[in-house]
Amino acid sequence: MPDIERWPTGRLLSTAARLVEHAWDENLRSIGLTHAGVIAMEVLAATGPITQTTLAQIVRVQAQTMGQTLNRLEAHGHITRQRGSEDRRVHVVSLTDAGTAALERAVESEQQVLAQVSIDTSMFRQELKVLVRELAGRQTPAGVSGGVPYASARGED
Repeated sequence: MPDIERWPTGRLLSTAARLVEHAWDENLRSIGLTHAGVIAMEVLAATGPITQTTLAQIVRVQAQTMGQTLNRLEAHGHITRQRGSEDRRVHVVSLTDAGTAALERAVESEQQVLAQVSIDTSMFRQELKVLVRELAGRQTPAGVSGGVPYASARGED
């Protein structure tokens, strides 16, 4: 990497994120998941069954994008979608037992990727959480509560 010592912090952070995500995505493919799918499953694990629209809002993606992610998860048996009892146009999304097991494997996979680096990943994680919370808090649009896109299902706050 040419002259990495001169890279701005943003470039270092962006490059590190892409490298970690690429390595993690390779591991996820082996269990039929994508990064987007893991995020959706983490939210479902934390919230329990919710509507597809609410899930998309929590994750901060378009409903159509979430629909594509859920199609893949449903095809692999990781989630189920059922029509709402009060409004048949609404789909309620639930994590299956197979989805819970796959999510556990995905978490282990991420830990394996990070275990390969020679830094204190616990301290690094704490610093990243501060960065995300502070920057997300500044960028939260009016009328949207929170700041951080979703609460981790792992309870690592």
